[in-house]
Amino acid sequence: MRNELRAKSGILRGREFVMKDLYSYSLDEDQHEKFYQGVIDAYMRVFERVGLGDDTFVTFASGGAFTQFSHEFQTITDAGEDVIYINRDKKIAINNEVLSDQVLKDLGVTRDELEEVKTAEVGNIFNFGTKKSEQMNLYITDENGEKKYVHLGSYGIGVTRLMGVIVERFADNKGIIWPEEVAPFQIHLVSLCNEEADLKKADELYETLTKQGKEVLYDDRIGVRAGEKFADSDLIGIPLRVIISPKTLANNSVEVKKRNETESKIIAISELLK
Repeated sequence: MRNELRAKSGILRGREFVMKDLYSYSLDEDQHEKFYQGVIDAYMRVFERVGLGDDTFVTFASGGAFTQFSHEFQTITDAGEDVIYINRDKKIAINNEVLSDQVLKDLGVTRDELEEVKTAEVGNIFNFGTKKSEQMNLYITDENGEKKYVHLGSYGIGVTRLMGVIVERFADNKGIIWPEEVAPFQIHLVSLCNEEADLKKADELYETLTKQGKEVLYDDRIGVRAGEKFADSDLIGIPLRVIISPKTLANNSVEVKKRNETESKIIAISELLK
């Protein structure tokens, strides 16, 4: 929970949020660095799968109250609250809050090589070394009987923040466009049927799709205009819209349209069920 009087920035910063947290405990620096880099690689694969990989940068940033520095995962978006400086060729990114001559020197880059962009933070990781374990007296005794402080790491992806960034990056003036990998449903089945026989066929199609393991959002509302249903479908943004109507049923077909495309096409129901 954020103790704020009101939410701001849409769903990018609500009063409730979900974090995926991970902590590592390593026996030595080499083991820790290997794990730390492994998490960076894993997180970047997550962002690539949801379509944000090309615009998400591992960013040198402040460690806040925890460490002097940390690494953030920042995604370019006009809706973001942060400003970072990036060098796309060198894959270097620096948060404005830590930009200094010393940091530039340490990272081997000059100000002239950097591009200023607006971003939203979708993840953050911390390399604590042994500082925290020394404070907590957290150690192991090695095979030689010597005390060794544990190397600690902390890692997190803001799940709800990531959803907000996806919405901001891929939405159009009609609504959300969910990437297939994270869409709440695979198919939005929209029925324009009114007669009992047609309604039964629409219900049967829904049941068959769900039995096949498809995740289907079924709009079977009666008395709602087709245009309103289509507008709602675009607003919700499920990757594939399937329209079943008396017209399509006359040819044992449905009309399908991907949310990120403008054209629709008619296909046989049997093809949809393959």
